[in-house]
Amino acid sequence: MKKKLKEYLLKLILIIPIAYFSLLFIIFIFQRNLLYHPKENNYSGDELKVKIEKVKVETGDNIELLGWFHEKDLINFKTLVFFHGNAGTLENRIHKINHFKEMNINFLIISWRGFSGNLGKPSEKGLYEDGESAINWLKGKGLKDNDIILYGESLGTGIATHVAQKRKFAGIILESPFTSMVDAAKNVYPYFPIRFLLKDKYESDKKIKNFKSPILIMHGEADKIVPFWMGKKMYELANEPKYSYFSEKDNHMMEYNKKMIVVLKEYLKSLN
Repeated sequence: MKKKLKEYLLKLILIIPIAYFSLLFIIFIFQRNLLYHPKENNYSGDELKVKIEKVKVETGDNIELLGWFHEKDLINFKTLVFFHGNAGTLENRIHKINHFKEMNINFLIISWRGFSGNLGKPSEKGLYEDGESAINWLKGKGLKDNDIILYGESLGTGIATHVAQKRKFAGIILESPFTSMVDAAKNVYPYFPIRFLLKDKYESDKKIKNFKSPILIMHGEADKIVPFWMGKKMYELANEPKYSYFSEKDNHMMEYNKKMIVVLKEYLKSLN
């Protein structure tokens, strides 16, 4: 009996590390499938109520990105660039951009490489290139940094934060931002050496200190994907002038209710 027990314990001792390191290997190999979800559909059936032009934004590595462009008045109004999160298509943001019709702004929303039928595969380096390409596309229309407002949603906050460094944009809006992808992943996989495994780190907390633009940070205290403390930390790290909209009941995808719309309108008005 004792011999069988020892054999069982020995097998268990061997199996546990083998299973653990096998799981680490799987996570390392397939981590971008866990991070980027181009085929996920969170919202559907929303009617587009704002006039847009479908455009192609070419990147520096020759990938064409689908974009929606709404031009109201490029001379008198700022232009907002919307960087969406890690899942879905442009159609999944219709419920948000419909509200831009009520605001005195132009806007461009792009879909990342590998999303919405675009070629390429998403990665941190690739999405930084996509973000910069959106800015360059607008500059091709005669706009300068101080004519442009960056809006990052969830994962898009990582791209907005990177692009905004040491530049004087008109403003920056971060919705449900994370401090870094390392911190966000540790929240889901606390027992894994995430810092060593992760390819796409998106270290926004190290970059936000380099902002030179007025910033609005929005985060729901009930966020179950990116913990609220991350948004609060990003706000604490940001330079003045800075503004916040922290909602007690909002989850990760914040509700575009009347209160949020008022906050956005007031912030945008302050930039003109």
